[in-house]
Amino acid sequence: DSSSSFTHQCRYDVFVSFRGDDTRNNFTSILIGVLYHHGINIFLDNEHLRGEEISYKLFEAIESSRISIIVFSKNYAFSTWCLKELVKILECKEKGQIVLPIFYKVDPSEVRNQEGKFGEALTKHETKFKNKMEVQKWRIALLKAGNLGGWHCKKEYAFYHYFFIKEVFEVISRVKLNYTKIFDVKYPVGIDSRVEDINLRLDIDSNDVRMVVIHGLPGIGKTTIAKAIYDLIAYRFEGSSFLENVKENSRTNDGKHQLRETLCSEILGGRTLKELGAIKRINVRMEMPQHKRILLILDDVDKLIQVTDLLGECNCFASGSRIIITTRDEKLLSTFREDCHLTYYDYRVMELDEHESRILFCQHAFKRSKPKEDYLELVDSFIHYAKGLPLALKIIGSDLYPRGDI
Repeated sequence: DSSSSFTHQCRYDVFVSFRGDDTRNNFTSILIGVLYHHGINIFLDNEHLRGEEISYKLFEAIESSRISIIVFSKNYAFSTWCLKELVKILECKEKGQIVLPIFYKVDPSEVRNQEGKFGEALTKHETKFKNKMEVQKWRIALLKAGNLGGWHCKKEYAFYHYFFIKEVFEVISRVKLNYTKIFDVKYPVGIDSRVEDINLRLDIDSNDVRMVVIHGLPGIGKTTIAKAIYDLIAYRFEGSSFLENVKENSRTNDGKHQLRETLCSEILGGRTLKELGAIKRINVRMEMPQHKRILLILDDVDKLIQVTDLLGECNCFASGSRIIITTRDEKLLSTFREDCHLTYYDYRVMELDEHESRILFCQHAFKRSKPKEDYLELVDSFIHYAKGLPLALKIIGSDLYPRGDI
């Protein structure tokens, strides 16, 4: 119960959908070998395990992957499992998953229009299956996939495959580099519900520019929640940046410069302030790219000028961009809120309730979610003392473990 569902998202970098008989021993095996060699975490459907339980695991793996690669080969559509995977992949694409089609010795128009072997396969399925709606879903999925931008691999030479796969790998590695996970909490108790509440306010499918200010007591978990949200949604944006310890880093000119340098590099895809000719300007403000949908998180802000120095005018963000700010001061951005032209929400992080507090404390003190019977009264005292603050519960619980004289 103490684990959070967001920690199960994006467990894999890549899901590969392919027809084994066509490409397992040539193109796909080379592609997978290159990705594995470079540390890309892949879920691979080996086509040996099937059935209802396996179909569930396959769909779960697709949902848990940041990227899906579809290797369309001449006999791809003869496999009903491949077609089921394709439908699921396109459903996940609607939720923000990156889909990379590879047309291996087939023309995209054959996939799009169900011609050649693809036409034969769908005609065969219509004859075999009573459920015509299922086959129609496959036809629609092939039409959509055939219209996606991807790679058309026309030749069979290994030398040609090498450069082709190298290009695919470079795209995947850029995605992986941009979205390195930053959330690292051993016991994420109470995180899920708070992340869900904030995500409702973010509504990342809407096209307006939104700012959500997360505020609350010191030790309440504002940074932890912001990191969880970042890991959960960053891949949905064209650029993203998490600036930690803004208050601390803004105390010196070097710190301010480093914040801007980090923001510039991450949002503008590796370009630096030096490249933009702004290296010596202490008061330089970022000009946000108006063509790029971005996610920006400013963590631990305590002065309005820290926000304005980094963001400048908030009417320059591209549609669909999201800004999240964490602060202890609920009223910090009240004047900024009136001047900026965006949709604004604030969210107060509430203390953990008694049930959540008990689980978190016991995880740290006993490495289990329930207290030992001899310590029930003492645990209640600690929970009452901590008043639902996660940091207090963590520190006290960790200090008591593994002492025997608790």
